[in-house]
Amino acid sequence: MDNVLAFGAASGQAGRVDALFVLITVIGGFFFFLTQGMLIYFAVKYRRRRQDRDNETPFITGNPLLEFLWILIPSLVVIAIFYYGWQVYADLRIPQAGATEVYVNGRQWMYEVKYPDGRTAINEIRVPQGKPVKFILSASDVLHGFYLPDFRVKMDMIPGRMTTLWLQPDRPGKYQIFCTVYCGTGHSNMQAQLIVMPPQEYAEWVEKKGREEGEEGEREPVAVRGERIVKNAGCLSCHAIEGKEKIGPNYRGLYGSKVPLEGGQSVTADEEYLRESIVEPGAKVVKGYPNVMPTYKTSMPPDDVRAAVEYLKTLK
Repeated sequence: MDNVLAFGAASGQAGRVDALFVLITVIGGFFFFLTQGMLIYFAVKYRRRRQDRDNETPFITGNPLLEFLWILIPSLVVIAIFYYGWQVYADLRIPQAGATEVYVNGRQWMYEVKYPDGRTAINEIRVPQGKPVKFILSASDVLHGFYLPDFRVKMDMIPGRMTTLWLQPDRPGKYQIFCTVYCGTGHSNMQAQLIVMPPQEYAEWVEKKGREEGEEGEREPVAVRGERIVKNAGCLSCHAIEGKEKIGPNYRGLYGSKVPLEGGQSVTADEEYLRESIVEPGAKVVKGYPNVMPTYKTSMPPDDVRAAVEYLKTLK
């Protein structure tokens, strides 16, 4: 497969995407040459000759069996492609449990990286080999793209929203990250590196990074900072963690659960739902609770919102 495509496949997911690409290309190519070959063959075989100038073209009313087959066969092919494509898509969209989480924020013209333990970086992401990694993406100014061609994954980074993307790198090495959405004059220079490290080497890097940052000053984990933000913002006045229910939904066990909404709908409490509930609490009102929560859209900076979300995720 590496000889067919411009980039090598750096994960099992990439191999499945490649297989789907090749499958669609082969099927499309087969039917293209089949139909064009038949078109040329019949155009030549049944061309009008000089001696046939006075003959009328035969009137053909149709062939029910043939018409049925050319509807049935393409339909079955399309359904098969859709089924396999949906499996690949679902695998790309649903992260595995226990994935290493990394926050990445797009800003003209750089990628700001933050790990749950408080480590930060610019335009460089380090992850362990063979472990699932979940990227939680956002943007501060305009639309940006987060594209890793070696892994065949891409996701938009949208101001005011959180999007997610996951992968499981199989091969150590350095891989390019590109912005695929025009974001201004520095768009072409907005690139970063994903560095995949063997597990032992990654653990040593984390320890070394921790010592270096510890010498500069104590590093505060994102969830710890988020807990302080939640308490200082007065969230616990209306939301319980333990004990008696309050005017708002309980925080304990909220992340990842199905939340019933007013109007009969429901939503999964992922990162984007938690973020939206902080900055636009009236957008999705939980069934059985009054719509009285004020918005923190202007009073809580995006980085604080991300920290609060990270804390809420720890309340299993």
